Amino acid sequence: MNKQPDTASDSSAPFDHSNHQNVTRKVSVAVIGAGTAGQNAFRQAKKFLEDVIIINDGFWTTTCIAVGCMPSKLLIAAADRAHDTNHSAEFGVHATARIDGKQVMERVRAERDHFASYIEKQVDSWPEDSKIAGRAYINKQGLIEVNDELIKADKIIVATGSSTFIPDGWEDKLGDTMLTSDTVFELADLPKSMAVIGAGAIGLELAQAFTRLGVKVTVFNRAKRVAGLKDEDINNKAIDCLSRELTMHLGSKITDVGQRSDENSDKSINKNSTVAFIDYEDSAGEVQQWQGDYVLVATGRRNNIEALGVENLGVELDEKNRPQQLDKKTGKIGDLDVYIVGDANANIPLLHVASDEGFSAGSMVCDNKKDAYIRPPATPFSIVFSSPQIVNVGMSLPEIQEDSTLEHVIGKVSFDNQGRSRVMGVNCGLLHIYGCKKTDRILGASMVGPDAEYIGHILAMAITNDLSIKDMLDTPFYHPTILEGLRTALRDVQDLMEIPYQSLDIHQNNS
Repeated sequence: MNKQPDTASDSSAPFDHSNHQNVTRKVSVAVIGAGTAGQNAFRQAKKFLEDVIIINDGFWTTTCIAVGCMPSKLLIAAADRAHDTNHSAEFGVHATARIDGKQVMERVRAERDHFASYIEKQVDSWPEDSKIAGRAYINKQGLIEVNDELIKADKIIVATGSSTFIPDGWEDKLGDTMLTSDTVFELADLPKSMAVIGAGAIGLELAQAFTRLGVKVTVFNRAKRVAGLKDEDINNKAIDCLSRELTMHLGSKITDVGQRSDENSDKSINKNSTVAFIDYEDSAGEVQQWQGDYVLVATGRRNNIEALGVENLGVELDEKNRPQQLDKKTGKIGDLDVYIVGDANANIPLLHVASDEGFSAGSMVCDNKKDAYIRPPATPFSIVFSSPQIVNVGMSLPEIQEDSTLEHVIGKVSFDNQGRSRVMGVNCGLLHIYGCKKTDRILGASMVGPDAEYIGHILAMAITNDLSIKDMLDTPFYHPTILEGLRTALRDVQDLMEIPYQSLDIHQNNS
């Protein structure tokens, strides 16, 4: 959702629809934003109420499909094919991948558009009088202004998503040499070189994918940390594993960015004959400069709510535009008839969370409470699809350490010499499972390693369903699999807890 022009507002104004002669439409529910959360909210509310509308500015699909998880995974899929081809010598298989950059990018866009077509068909099936394409603004009277309409809604669901965050001035300084996750997939061909600023999920995934496709990539990050990891041992291991492929300047401070003319630049890639540059101080405080074709700015995303006018509904925002009095189960704001869901509430910006929040909000706004199922907040769960993958589940280590009532142990397993991992040549990684000594339950886990996405799902299911360590160990672990590493870490938790358990005479040394 694009920003609105500055409009005077009174943040303390009540949600008041009285004495307005120019209202063009009255509805029970208005959904603003048609991403994952907004579409789920609209569909759910429409099951029970006829007069529900959805307003959207921009494409009628989801961030995930258009510029997020799907195109990035398509790029990663191509990169993994190239990497496997180029790095099979240890198996006695010798080959070199010939990478057609134009074909790589064409497939990314074609498959992305294929996924988007399903969403478009769904949107096309909605009644035309329920859809409004335009930029919404909530005025001082709590009415929605969009195009030439003035709409009175009994309840409003805000699902305006998020946008890439770009530091002040960088867009002007970098010009056409700047890329974001919103624009990078529109590249016609693979560039020769690229800087990636930011070592979060987006930055790491794209940096490694482009590296594997033959692009010379350099990653910059202010903190000596990747993927926001909070367990120092896991963070250090992730840096160790990723540094085998990636050039990373962690702990660096960028002092300036820009572009300059370069007669030697490849005009087939860069028609303006310019190169980007980054001035920075490295972790040792030495002044350095990088230059290359493009700078991919991956410094995070911010919710699209600041200029919407939600303050005119009585919603209070903090200094980072996060709504206060937010019910994390439903998105409801205090006792207002306002719901803020998905990335718009800046709570947990993940697709499955946005989906659940949209579903719950769409149920809550209906009068038929009997049929309204409110999904509980999901167990915290995040995956970075780098290689090796990085996963966090449940409580983080700092959260556990801050709670004086939690007596915990840390079960560990290294994947460096784990059987199946070594067989597959993917043996770099570390798993920590945080167990609660009082309850014999899993509090959380953090890991970097092969098959981490599957290990993460198993642990998330265990936490969600309150399974004990013994319950987990009573389930089968097939040999030889990478998932046997999970069993090793669970046994370590059990040993540290000194909980009685069955004999480990068989398969003790096979994981």
